[in-house]
Amino acid sequence: MAGCRGSLCCCCRWCCCCGERETRTPEELTILGETQEEEDEILPRKDYESLDYDRCINDPYLEVLETMDNKKGRRYEAVKWMVVFAIGVCTGLVGLFVDFFVRLFTQLKFGVVQTSVEECSQKGCLALSLLELLGFNLTFVFLASILVLIEPVAAGSGIPEIKCYLNGVKVPGIVRLRTLLCKVFGVLFSVAGGLFVGKEGPMIHSGAVVGAGLPQFQSISLRKIQFNFPYFRSDRDKRDFVSAGAAAGVAAAFGAPIGGTLFSLEEGSSFWNQGLTWKVLFCSMSATFTLNFFRSGIQFGSWGSFQLPGLLNFGEFKCSDSDKKCHLWTAMDLGFFVVMGVIGGLLGATFNCLNKRLAKYRMRNVHPKPKLVRVLESLLVSVVTTVVVFMASMVLGECRQMSASSQIGNDSFQLQVLLVPSLWPCSSHSISCFHVGPTAFRCQVAFLCPPCCVELLLDV
Repeated sequence: MAGCRGSLCCCCRWCCCCGERETRTPEELTILGETQEEEDEILPRKDYESLDYDRCINDPYLEVLETMDNKKGRRYEAVKWMVVFAIGVCTGLVGLFVDFFVRLFTQLKFGVVQTSVEECSQKGCLALSLLELLGFNLTFVFLASILVLIEPVAAGSGIPEIKCYLNGVKVPGIVRLRTLLCKVFGVLFSVAGGLFVGKEGPMIHSGAVVGAGLPQFQSISLRKIQFNFPYFRSDRDKRDFVSAGAAAGVAAAFGAPIGGTLFSLEEGSSFWNQGLTWKVLFCSMSATFTLNFFRSGIQFGSWGSFQLPGLLNFGEFKCSDSDKKCHLWTAMDLGFFVVMGVIGGLLGATFNCLNKRLAKYRMRNVHPKPKLVRVLESLLVSVVTTVVVFMASMVLGECRQMSASSQIGNDSFQLQVLLVPSLWPCSSHSISCFHVGPTAFRCQVAFLCPPCCVELLLDV
């Protein structure tokens, strides 16, 4: 047994005991800083695939190019533009699906909890309201955890894996249909469950999966779905469509087609050409148009108004036309902008440091454990988050009811603003309303205080 010192496995006459370190992948050993010997260097994993995106320019290839008909080349290019448009539309519909059901589940959850809070505030049974909120959040988070166990590559944002794919390393299952389904429903339940996560980042992965699968007209998960489509069977074509899908995901998330194109160009791909730039931009515009069109129609009933360009919107900052002395910023504000940038950079560095330490801790103590422990970890995070948010809202917030009257042309109405419990009390506000249809108004309430949760009740 003396020969077992410093080794990973110790074998004797009756049994063979292996250390915990052997169960880790080479990538995890490198992150943990445990690769000290030369034989521990990282080698390519067997289930990974390296894709070759470079064109091999040789005499046979040049002969094929010379014999190609211009008509066939134009047809191929036209089909590629149509497929790019379809990718943008489908990515926008995926974003619409996630946003619609997140809003639906959130309204259902807070509708039940708000009624319970209003009743228990007088009866003194707020613990029951907390249990109801915990029940909703734990159910949603448990479903999201189960989906991650079904398809582990669906965890996280998926952006690093898509970058790997665009640079020639294909992670197994990263662009499969099952991954897309687990990603979409996992994000849906995670956001509805109250976790501090967003649905914008995973849209990049979702768009990339759409871009990889839609031009193939076949699926590994659904083997019966196969069409005789002779185009786009090479790795280079698939890479271009994945670039377009990732850009469409960024555009759908933030309502920024140019931003999506620049993300795919600067951050994602290492293989690019000028013709691909216009296709990616067209795909991003299609995704933004689709999502904006349907969201504006569903939420405001005004189809074609295009008021909601993306899933995440910080609002529009502008001065009113009547106020000629209004300025959004002055030269004195530049100093504050610099200070905010410095503080933001320091906070970002602190976050990265803490996140790295937490990732190492979880890799040592949680990842090697059974799958049930990982599910319990996510449920524990949900419990702590829910309790902290609920207690902060009850202790630090306050409820007020304010009313104000407004008039647009010959139409006057009463506007009531109901402040539900929030983290900070609100004091003053301003109201501006405008027409969004023949008989419909849209009002914006601006509070001169930290953000509050508001519910607008219009009585026309």
